[in-house]
Amino acid sequence: MTPPPPLTDLADLEHQLQVAGFAVLDAAALAALAGLPLGRLAAWGAHWHDLPLDRHLRDGGRYRHRRHASLVVDATGVRLAPHRAHWQPLDYNALHGGIERWFEPMAPDWIGSPDFAALLRGLARCADLLRPGTQRWFVEVHPFRIDCTDGIGRPTPEGAHRDGVDLVAVVLVARHNVKGGETRVFDSCGPQGMRFTLDQPWSVLLLDDERVIHESTPIQPVDLAQPGYRDTLVITLRRGGFQDPLPLSPSTHP
Repeated sequence: MTPPPPLTDLADLEHQLQVAGFAVLDAAALAALAGLPLGRLAAWGAHWHDLPLDRHLRDGGRYRHRRHASLVVDATGVRLAPHRAHWQPLDYNALHGGIERWFEPMAPDWIGSPDFAALLRGLARCADLLRPGTQRWFVEVHPFRIDCTDGIGRPTPEGAHRDGVDLVAVVLVARHNVKGGETRVFDSCGPQGMRFTLDQPWSVLLLDDERVIHESTPIQPVDLAQPGYRDTLVITLRRGGFQDPLPLSPSTHP
C-alpha cells in the first residue's frame, strides 16, 4: 500500500526544502501560502472540465488534456506574458523535448485574476527560499487532466525527469474513479527516493528541480463503466528567462 504524503508545516517549509529538496503542503497550508480562503482555490475546479486534448503526445495517446500560460512575477507585480509555445530541451524531456508545443491559453478571467496572482506570489516566495536574491521569476502554468480514455493514463509519459527550472509546484486538484497516480521523488545524485500518493484536493508537492527528479505512475479506472481522471495544476518558476529554443547560429542558416 502506498504511504501517505509526508506533510510539512508551513513554518518548516524552508528547512524541509533545504534538507530534502522537496516538501508537501496540505490544502490549508497552500491556501495560507497564497493568503486566500481555501474555497477561493477550490472554485477554480470547473476549469478542468474545459481543457482541450493534448495533440503533441508522441506515444499516440489521447489521455492528456491541458492549457498553458506564461507570466512574470517580480517586485512590481504579476504580469501575463504574450502567449508562447511550451518548449523544453531534450536534456530534460527525452520524449517531447526539442519541439515547440502550442497549447490553448488559459481563460483570461482565471489567469488574470487577483486570486491567481496571489497564488503565484506565494509560490515566488517559496522559490526565493531556494534561490535568495532572485529579482524576477518566469512562470509557466499548466492545468492538466489525465484520463482513462484508452484504459490507462500517463501523468508523466517521459518518465522520471527534471523540468529545467528552479521550483516545480504540482497541485492535486481532483482524483475521480482512479487507482495509481503514485508520486515518486528521487535525489538526482543518488539512489534515495520516496513514494506516496497525493489524494487531498489542493494539496501541493514543491520540488527543487535542481536537486530532485520526479514522476507519477499511470492511472487506471476503478470502475470500468465510469470515467476516471486525475486533475493537477503544475506551475514552474525559473530564473533568467523562459525556456526557448536556442537561436540558430549564422553558420546553420540555410
